[in-house]
Amino acid sequence: MIDTERIETFLNHQTEHWNQGDKQAFLEDYRRVAPEGLSIEYVGRAPQDGWSVLEQMWEQQRAKIRVEPVVKIVNGNEAACHVRNVIVGTGRAIETIELFRFEAGRLYVRYFIKP
Repeated sequence: MIDTERIETFLNHQTEHWNQGDKQAFLEDYRRVAPEGLSIEYVGRAPQDGWSVLEQMWEQQRAKIRVEPVVKIVNGNEAACHVRNVIVGTGRAIETIELFRFEAGRLYVRYFIKP
């Protein structure tokens, strides 16, 4: 069972590494908490293999988006985050609610994206 401190560390590190542009450290953050697998779901679509989603996200969005966590809440083996995804060079942001469930070496992520 993953503890609250480890979840908080993961949430902080993956945010820092995204914003710093450190792909290797960003992916390693996920590997450490999800050695048995990663599933990512954009709510409204079917869950997908998380590793390929992270690769696509990095290649298509990393240079365009700076993430700014607004609230992070951790309860047991789950976390909920409200994140402002600031579009670089603009005054605009995309708001998301991100849910994380850590279970038996697997990580399940769900993204709610405000249209």
